[in-house]
Amino acid sequence: MDALGYLLLGFNTAFTGTNLFACFVGVAIGTLIGVLPGIGPVGTMAILIPITYTMDTTSAIIMLSGIYYGAQYGGSTTSILLNIPGETTAIVSCLDGYQMAKKGRAGPALGISAIGSFIGGMLSVFGLMLLTPPLGKLALDFGPPETFSLILFGVMMVSSIGSGSLVKSLIMATLGMFVSLIGLDNISGFSRFTLRSLTLSDGVGLVPVAVGMFGIAEVLTNIEVMEKQEVFKTEFRNLFPTWRDWNDSIKPILRGTVVGFFIGIIPGGGTILPTFFAYGIEKRLSKHPEKFGTGIVEGIAAPETANNAASSGSMVPLFALGVPPHVVMAMLLGAFMIHGIQPGPLFIKEHSDIFWGVIASMCIGNVMLLILNLPLIGIWVKILKIPYPSLFPLIILFCLVGVFSLNNNAYELFIMVFFGFMGYVLRKMEYPAAPFLLAMVLGPMMETNFRQSMVIAQGDVAIFFDRPISAVLLILIFLVLICLLVLKVVRKRGFVVKGAE
Repeated sequence: MDALGYLLLGFNTAFTGTNLFACFVGVAIGTLIGVLPGIGPVGTMAILIPITYTMDTTSAIIMLSGIYYGAQYGGSTTSILLNIPGETTAIVSCLDGYQMAKKGRAGPALGISAIGSFIGGMLSVFGLMLLTPPLGKLALDFGPPETFSLILFGVMMVSSIGSGSLVKSLIMATLGMFVSLIGLDNISGFSRFTLRSLTLSDGVGLVPVAVGMFGIAEVLTNIEVMEKQEVFKTEFRNLFPTWRDWNDSIKPILRGTVVGFFIGIIPGGGTILPTFFAYGIEKRLSKHPEKFGTGIVEGIAAPETANNAASSGSMVPLFALGVPPHVVMAMLLGAFMIHGIQPGPLFIKEHSDIFWGVIASMCIGNVMLLILNLPLIGIWVKILKIPYPSLFPLIILFCLVGVFSLNNNAYELFIMVFFGFMGYVLRKMEYPAAPFLLAMVLGPMMETNFRQSMVIAQGDVAIFFDRPISAVLLILIFLVLICLLVLKVVRKRGFVVKGAE
């Protein structure tokens, strides 16, 4: 069966009543989470994973995926109206979006954001559909050494790409690896770091940790800096962009799609980095770069398209290789594993109904999001006026209910609270949580592939350098670290490249 036939099979799966409802719930919650500066898609997915236990696997993945790419749509609303990004991926949209609102063009700003997100989301879904199967076939050549090196590459890239300290990111990744070792050794059966606790003997659960570090910690952080935010008052007329807006935006939208999709594939690329790249490219190519930041439509079209394209691109390594490129995909990987499915080279062959069903649902979901984000902007504005003191107790309640319903184990609530306060303290000290959670998810896979490699090579670590793919990945890790260290030295010594000013 060709790709078109599989896609039709996917639509047949996605158009069932249960899956359509799951898609709608996912994108609606995602939009709401994007609109409200709060716990974000990671915490939301962690809270809702227990609900998916009773759901069909396809419906569960469709809903959780919808939360992720739906949040990319909603984040621009607060950027444009409040000058506060609802999601970190909408930071760049503040630059021109809010300025357009101040000029009385909030409607076209929100309109081009939604339409650009729709175009980028749809085109990148087709890229996901075309690129994942051949990459999955290539990954069949991966043995334990290659898989270990690939996972290590992913963790290192997530830790190294970012604005924070590389040392702090690596410390968090190492700590995440350590936490993943807690429990019974899956080979020898020996107890490791369990403190004689039955709860810990089964390992530290992903959901309590994720809800704590990304839910509770976010609430505590927001309470500390809680301020009353006034929504920018404007008339939401003429939401559809003018012909001039279209003419100025179409090329940035197409370029943003390409940039977002391919950076999203790279481990560590995420959905934040593509928005800065897309904005920077448009500013470089523009005939009037001085207007960027003053309220021009290109400054919204490019980044808003890029973050939605990146959300689909980031699913390529997860589906094809079984390696999440960032923390949100790590949560999705956790959901797969809870349902007894391992994404990777054999995923499309063994679970084609799930893969193509999710692909088709993303097409449907993007249409739903366009409908939700244009006519319902007035409702999202009213939701923005909900006072934070009323919102945060509800978030805490959902966190508690979600974690307890996982295994009906009260001790996991203590784990959630512990990691919540830990996440809050680490944020204050500027230690990133993403490398920790990603390393925690990938730690067992990394350990298993390392030990299998050692068995194959009879304890000789040279196997990682004798295998070409593994060697290339390890060399790339080394080069990335060297480049980052050189850049750090250059910045410390205050060197300035000529013409950079």
